[in-house]
Parts: sequence; structure tokens; C-alpha cells
Amino acid sequence: MWQINFPHSLGLLYSAFTYYTGFRVNSGEYKLMGLAPYGKPRFVQLIKDNLIDIKPDGTFRLRMEYFNYATGLSMTSVKFHKLFGRGPRRPESELTQLDMDIASSIQVITEEILLKLAKTVRDELGTDNLCMAGGVALNCVANGKLHDSGIFKNIWIQPAAGDAGGALGAAFSAYHMFLGHEREPIEPDLMKGSYLGTKYENGEISNYLDEIGAAYEFYDDDILLPKVAEAISKGNVIGWLNGRMEFGPRALGARSIIGDPRNTEMQSTMNLKIKYRESFRPFAPAVKCSALNDWFEADYSSPYMLFVAGVKQEKRVSLSMEDENLFGVEKLKVPKSEIPAVTHVDFSARVQTVHNETNPRFYKLLEEFEKITDCPVLINTSFNLRGEPIVCSPEDAYRCFMRSGIDYLVMENIFLAKKDQPLFEESGNWKEEFVLD
Repeated sequence: MWQINFPHSLGLLYSAFTYYTGFRVNSGEYKLMGLAPYGKPRFVQLIKDNLIDIKPDGTFRLRMEYFNYATGLSMTSVKFHKLFGRGPRRPESELTQLDMDIASSIQVITEEILLKLAKTVRDELGTDNLCMAGGVALNCVANGKLHDSGIFKNIWIQPAAGDAGGALGAAFSAYHMFLGHEREPIEPDLMKGSYLGTKYENGEISNYLDEIGAAYEFYDDDILLPKVAEAISKGNVIGWLNGRMEFGPRALGARSIIGDPRNTEMQSTMNLKIKYRESFRPFAPAVKCSALNDWFEADYSSPYMLFVAGVKQEKRVSLSMEDENLFGVEKLKVPKSEIPAVTHVDFSARVQTVHNETNPRFYKLLEEFEKITDCPVLINTSFNLRGEPIVCSPEDAYRCFMRSGIDYLVMENIFLAKKDQPLFEESGNWKEEFVLD
């Protein structure tokens, strides 16, 4: 119906702030989003007065003298730096309250624009249904607020909403526009849970493990899944390779690292000892779809982990006045709910609903964990180390397992304990290279 043309881009505006706060453009935007709740949005008016002109219908124009991405090799200009009183943060340097407040401010601006645009589209087209794609559609905090606004009855977001999703778009374009096939909507969608990637059989996995002399055991699901659930409940972290790999940026229970969300130490443990990343980074909960409303303030499914919802009031922990007045990452020290490892400092969580129809083994693992703990929720984060892509093959998974603090590795029906593995050596100083990245 209409468009907003380059260089006036909400995604590039967000990326400019990603760059300015010291994160990598086109991959660090989710870090900026995760940093936002630690700050206060005290720069909102400054941004509106200087960087962007937002119209009542949500359309906007950027003031390009503050940006450098259209003509130079950086995202922001000297004028941008003077506005905020310093140059871009050096990557890996200490995060300051200024960075947190800037993150909070641009998140508020993004949400305002998204909600105004959505209302305009609803008023102009009179539809109850919204489909979203593009990198900004991966901003699950904004998506959650859009859903809660009630502007649309139904919202569907392509699970690979960033540039990678263009591959699917090209295929569908050829199928429908050039080959003339009719579009036939199917409930809930054609993505099959986004499990569109490579799958490995038990035989392929065991052949690789035999070649490298790894120690492993084979169990049928009726023994394996209760064993894994028991290990998680005792504070162990699991590497999980199961079925077809996910398509898109979120781990959805096919190539995941999983843990106990009730454990107050698990967020920092998984961030610092396993993922080797910033301690403030939140983890996401995977929850049985039937139990969603028992634990989270959401009445809709979220199979692709693209919406943020609040943790239920009755699951939250009351905070003292002293706790409420904490600043920055100090807020991390205070448990916020019965599932503190997946509850962000503002009592929110980036929820994935797990469905028996699309991932029966992961669903069954949640059931087994619930039998032991009365909690149908697990931590679910991508199976990779910081700076590396998500694992795909058994070789990738074993390497990541041995390089990190993961306690057990499960690949289909094959179970490996870290303590039983032979000495793992690789050429080169991988950890030094990794940290520099």
C-alpha cells in the first residue's frame, strides 16, 4: 500500500544505536533490546527533537546529518556523538548507565513508531490480521506490546524475519507468482514449527562418536527423557540436538542448550561459563503450550519465540524498596519470580510455546521435567558459544560441548557425560580467538 524509503529506516535507526553502544551491527541489536530494561528512557525527547521526525500516523524521517551509514563507513556521525556527549562505546569495554539509558530510550521510540504504524494500517485496511517480517519484527519486546495493544486480533511473524527469510520469500514468489499456484492458508502455518533444516540419525551420530573415541550410551526415549529431566532438575546444563534444525535466529528445541529456570544461579552460570557472553543477557523460557497461561500473561501461542510476555503476578516475588531502587546490572542479583533464570528485570520473558504436533520429543521432555518439579518450563538458549553460529551437525555439537561448561550432551537417543569424555584438544588457541571476536 505504501512504503518508507531508504535511508529513512527504523531498522537502521536501531542499528545506529546498536553501533553507538558498542555492539555489532546486524547481529547485536538483540543485545541492545536486552540491555534496555536496565536503563531509564531519559533520552526519548532528545532523540525526537534531533534525530527523527515522527508523524501521528507513524511515518517518519531521519535527520541524516546525525548518521553516516548512507555515505560513510560508520553508522553515526560526529554530530550524533556530540549530542550524547561521547563517541561510540569501544566493544568489550564496560557498559555504563549511559549505555543502558540510551538502549531504553531507543526501545521506547521503536515501540511508539511500531504501534502508530500498526494503528494506521488497521484504520486504512480494516483488517484484524497482521503479518510481519523484516529485522525489526525480531524485536520481541515491541511485538509483545503490539499484541497487548489489541490493535490486531491476530499477529503472525515470520520466524526468520531478518534477511535470511528472503530465501523463503524468493521460493514462494516463484511458486505463486511465476508458476501460478493458488495460495492456500493452512492452520496454524506452513512453517512446521520452523524445523526445516538438517536431521541426523542415531547411526550417523554414533559413527562419528566412535571415530573420535567418545564415550556415550544409547537409551530409548522412555528411559532417556526422564534421565535428562532428572539431570536438569539437579542443576546440570544439557546440550540438546534433536530432529531437524531450526530455520531462523531462535533456538526452538532442536539445537538448544537447556537448563532449570528455577535455579537462581543459572542465568549467570550459563552466560559466563557456557555461552561466554555478557552477564546481563536474558534467557528464554520454553513452556508447554497448555501451561502458558498458568505461568505467563499471554493468551496466544508463541512457537517462534517472537513475543515477550509478563510472568504471572502469582509467580512473581515481591521486591523490597531497596531492591526496587537498584540500578543497572545490580538488578540481576535479585530473583524476580519462581523461575528467576528466565525472568527479566522488568518481570518479562521471551516466551516459546512448545507444541506436541511440531516437536513431540521436546514437549515430552517438558512433561518429564514437570513430573519431577511441577514446573513445565525450561531455559532454552541457542546451542553455540558467543561469536559462533548455532551448531548443526553432531561434530559441531560435540565440539561446543567440550569447549564449554555443558554437563551432558544429548543427540537424538545418544547420551554423553562430560566427565566420561577423553581429553579434547584442538590446534590453535580457540578461546583467545573467540574472546577477541
